[in-house]
Amino acid sequence: MAGGDLPPLAREQKLWAAVAAALFLIAIGFLGFALSTRVMVVFAVGWVALQIFGFGGALKVAKGDFAHPLFKAQVMLHVVALGLLAAVIIRAFS
Repeated sequence: MAGGDLPPLAREQKLWAAVAAALFLIAIGFLGFALSTRVMVVFAVGWVALQIFGFGGALKVAKGDFAHPLFKAQVMLHVVALGLLAAVIIRAFS
């Protein structure tokens, strides 16, 4: 779209994009923590790589629609990964 303005995002698209961005920032933060403490480094690197390729591929198939079911599934996959990470951390301190 050279020279044309993009249409504004719908509320649902903004919500899913914000959740995906928050999950990505959490993964980057955990990667920094993992690299500094040398704990769960493989998981941290893999999670960031999975997000980069997963979100990129989902957006390519969805043609940039953040509210597409494939993108939503990708976001929920990373919510589950965050839940598993939280469970491991809780288990480690109990």
